[in-house]
Amino acid sequence: MSRPVSLPRWADLALLPVINVLVAFFVAGLVVLAIGEHPLEATRILLTGALGHGEGIGFTLYYTTNFIFSGLAVAVAFHAGLFNIGGEGQAMLGGIGAGVAALALGSLPGIVALPIAVLSAALFGAAWAAVPGWLQARRGSHVVITTIMFNFIASALLVYLLVDVFRPPTSMEPSSRIFGPGGKLPFIHELIPGLPKTPLNLSFVLALLAAALVYILIYRSRLGYAIRTVGANPTAARYGGISPERITIIAMAISGALAGLMATNEILGVQHRLINDFTGGYGFVGIAVALMGRGHPVGIILSALLFGVLYQGGTELAFDKPKITRDMIVVIQGLVILFAGALEFMFKPALARLIGGRG
Repeated sequence: MSRPVSLPRWADLALLPVINVLVAFFVAGLVVLAIGEHPLEATRILLTGALGHGEGIGFTLYYTTNFIFSGLAVAVAFHAGLFNIGGEGQAMLGGIGAGVAALALGSLPGIVALPIAVLSAALFGAAWAAVPGWLQARRGSHVVITTIMFNFIASALLVYLLVDVFRPPTSMEPSSRIFGPGGKLPFIHELIPGLPKTPLNLSFVLALLAAALVYILIYRSRLGYAIRTVGANPTAARYGGISPERITIIAMAISGALAGLMATNEILGVQHRLINDFTGGYGFVGIAVALMGRGHPVGIILSALLFGVLYQGGTELAFDKPKITRDMIVVIQGLVILFAGALEFMFKPALARLIGGRG
């Protein structure tokens, strides 16, 4: 019977993900070469478009913000042994919560209205995720199935509210009215004069704060220890006096709160109104972000930045190289997800032999 492959912690957390990403880009380069474009030229345009100027950096960090929130949401559930793929629906409920608060309190000063709107986004997302958590803990309904179902329910609920409740009578567009000044998160270029105008707003700082709080929760608190114990071995956790059912519900609620905060970037920070389809698939990409980041907040920030570069740089690449369409950019993103997710341990045995790990 073969022993499990083991790597030093630094290699498992840092080196292996980097190798996976490099292999993904190598395969993507072959695809680019097959359609008649030069891979190095395409890489240069992608990186320059994302990081080569102030406007590109602003857009990259704007996308990164969404991925930090969604990656953290998936990671907290992972630590509890749960697979929360309902980030899209939880973000939609977070948008509803933020929108209700901003519509009601937008006439108040931002120092009063914004904290309430942000808290509402987190609470609505938490409540939406806690229900699948409760169903798994108390009724045995698998959280993967229920969170998928709740994504569709959330989408239908959002459309209903936009069409029949929040839409102004004189508008044909399914969206709410514009929030009052107190319901709008400031843009970074408004806070720091001289920066180019981009969608980057104060929710980026909120995302970094959320990552720091998740680190404290998971690795420096009793609740985090209980979450990790339940995720590692629910039977042992029960013998240790920890209720797996209680931790399942709590972990899903925290996960949903983080997903709900994604709405602060889009609804409070950019759109300044409640709209349909504002999640844009960010909740699903968060699964890959969490996998690449090994569930650690620092790794999630770095992998979120990578996907932010792909989103922004891919837009520039599709503009400069018409043969590399937006669909091709999705293929590149899919390759990164493939090698960082399904095939993340493919190179682990060889790497263990190379650096002297156990295998």
